[in-house]
Amino acid sequence: MQKAQQEMTSVKAAFLSFAMLSAIVLCGLGIYSADAANNHNAVDGYGVTAALH
Repeated sequence: MQKAQQEMTSVKAAFLSFAMLSAIVLCGLGIYSADAANNHNAVDGYGVTAALH
């Protein structure tokens, strides 16, 4: 009988890491651009806004 689970190889791990980081970056850029298109101020993680006028 063959194994039901395949081992994680370094190539699979590298591809998974690249895909995950790409998704995080693309989602972040999408949220940032949507806020910028609606004239919202950018908010950092501390709740401080950067009002550039």
